[in-house]
Amino acid sequence: MSRNKRRFPVTLDARGVQSLAQDEIVLILRGADELIMRGGRTLLAKVLKGSREKKLIELELDHSPAYGALARLTMDDILTRIDWLILNDYLAIQYDGRLPLLVYTARGWAIERETYTAEMLARVDALITVTDTPPDLTWLNDINREVVLSLLARIESSGDPRYLPALEAWSRNTYKKIRQRIRSVIEKLS
Repeated sequence: MSRNKRRFPVTLDARGVQSLAQDEIVLILRGADELIMRGGRTLLAKVLKGSREKKLIELELDHSPAYGALARLTMDDILTRIDWLILNDYLAIQYDGRLPLLVYTARGWAIERETYTAEMLARVDALITVTDTPPDLTWLNDINREVVLSLLARIESSGDPRYLPALEAWSRNTYKKIRQRIRSVIEKLS
């Protein structure tokens, strides 16, 4: 017998906030990444505040690059900023059963994709400067494909041949479509 599942209502209130600085938008979107379809506004606010709540620690959300980034603000101020992002089409609420969960809108994902790509490029740069042997980039196989393709585009546009050994090694242990794109980047950098 089916029971009527009532959704938890979400009331958004930007409390008169007219705009946010671009770096604050980027920061909040970055914090939301680990919570997409897993958590809602309150959990994101706790991440941004730097809460030591047991659930947050168990989910390893304290490892987020945005963890504690807005610790100077109150929880209400952080929620106001999150609501502003939702009301201005950077994030949206999608229900899973009765729970309201965060999702990116196309506008928010475009910003987060570029932010995440920059982080991945910095990580790859650090790996290729540390060692003479080609670093293992197979961890990129678990990263969102759009981010990987954006990363490869940035590497290609850099024209830097230092990436060649790492790309060669990675191309032997990745998916066919990514391997094809890596090959085209290698040709361009050669």
